[in-house]
Amino acid sequence: QLAESGGGLGQPGGSLKLSCVTSGIAFSAYDLSWYRQPPGTTQRELVASILRDGTTEYEDSVQGRFTISRDKAKDTLFLKMNSLKPDETAVYSCNCGRTIPMFDWGPGSQVTVSS
Repeated sequence: QLAESGGGLGQPGGSLKLSCVTSGIAFSAYDLSWYRQPPGTTQRELVASILRDGTTEYEDSVQGRFTISRDKAKDTLFLKMNSLKPDETAVYSCNCGRTIPMFDWGPGSQVTVSS
């Protein structure tokens, strides 16, 4: 199971940090990714990935503003989001895998960017 936290209301230009923890999945064995699903849409879009070797990959629009990281000892995945934009309002979810999610989705964490 996957469980995300850390979302909430963020100001435009502000920052939030998301966390993702697991029960029953050894994060260290997988590439990990963050996705988001904007309101009114049915598709999740890939935001960032971190591979087992530590290599990180970002969707173009978040490059330089978002940072994905992992704590292998605590089996926790993070997404630090800076310079937030209103159109980044979405439910953010984590999963294992680089581009294809491998497990059932958790509840996600709502991020609302608004003044």
